[in-house]
Amino acid sequence: MRIVGRVLELWRFPVKSLGGERITRSTLGPLGVPGDRGWALRDETAGEIRGAKKLPALLGCSARYRAEPDGDAIPAADIVLPDGSHTATDDPAVATHLSAVAGRPLTLWPRRPATDDAHYRRAAPDNPDFDAEMRAMFGRTPDEPLPDFTGLPPEIFEFTSPRGTYFDVFPLHLVTTASLAAVGRDGDAERRDVRRFRPNVVIDSAAASGFVETDWSGRRLRIGGATLTIEVPTVRCVMVTLAQPNLAKDTTVLRSIVRDGGQNLGVYATVAVAGPVAVGDAVELL
Repeated sequence: MRIVGRVLELWRFPVKSLGGERITRSTLGPLGVPGDRGWALRDETAGEIRGAKKLPALLGCSARYRAEPDGDAIPAADIVLPDGSHTATDDPAVATHLSAVAGRPLTLWPRRPATDDAHYRRAAPDNPDFDAEMRAMFGRTPDEPLPDFTGLPPEIFEFTSPRGTYFDVFPLHLVTTASLAAVGRDGDAERRDVRRFRPNVVIDSAAASGFVETDWSGRRLRIGGATLTIEVPTVRCVMVTLAQPNLAKDTTVLRSIVRDGGQNLGVYATVAVAGPVAVGDAVELL
């Protein structure tokens, strides 16, 4: 057992693909940070739940819970639109406002039961050419390899997320300051801005350097009163390059990750032992 850092930041994202909110403490459970990705948008033209990989304008919006999430309950969230105007998840016109932002008809949904297969099922891809579709989603150039998907749960190839959730793959996403520094090593602070990577936990990894968390896969971390199982490295997609408030579009972010990080930055985790975590807690590799 050794201390590999301390919790620098905690984040939750009330609405998938919208900007999130920093918090100082939480109690991690089977669904990670309570309320994280409690809501998501369905593209009614495509016929599936979609986020900023396909609807990049959503990154111009942000959301904040009105009340603290309690257990599995998903409270209402207030939403700020790109022009500074406001709506909310309980506003009858919220779908109209967000559809105008995305330029497509959208509906907003709270997390649905895992038994609702139809809600979570993937629709036909936009491009029937699998290679072209994957390269567009993951932002890979013709000379770069596609990611290795063999470590991912088979469920997510049929469904847009693990059923019963709106997570991409697993409930928690962690990054270290060492990895962020490796992406922005040329001094460009915008390249390493944590908002590009949308983690739940940012770990101040002190004097470590490089993409250190990649080596944690299959091991456990203790953070505060919670114990996490590190599942797989986080394969990065086109989202890290997209523009959002005060961050310009920058494809060099992904070029750096593909070249220097083996296509990965950060790790996905599940909660082995539920418990409280807070900014400043030690992070121990077990």
